[in-house]
Amino acid sequence: QLQLVESGGGLVQPGGSLRLSCAASGFTLDYYAIGWFRQAPGKEREGVSCISSSDGRTYYADPVKGRFTISRDNAENTVYLQMNSLKTEDTAVYYCAADQTCYSHSSDYDYWGQGTQVTVSS
Repeated sequence: QLQLVESGGGLVQPGGSLRLSCAASGFTLDYYAIGWFRQAPGKEREGVSCISSSDGRTYYADPVKGRFTISRDNAENTVYLQMNSLKTEDTAVYYCAADQTCYSHSSDYDYWGQGTQVTVSS
């Protein structure tokens, strides 16, 4: 059974850092593009970052460019999202998703994790 599990969320002060993990089971993650999305209360789910399967190309949404870094560890079957210089507006539930390529829209992804809460507050 194909499964994605996110972890690493929590409460952090503005300016702090967190590293989210997206661990895969039931499939080899390096054959898939992995996207990170987030959803804040009352808002639509939005794309944050994506890493492709073929060439490792990375993509970032404008609000997180220069602060977030996506990477993959194929040996660990895990994708990471390093989040630095966190802002209160980064508060959301963060989800990872898998599919054949990096899509812009969340509806195009077939496989999803359950999400992990990130709260940025003083």
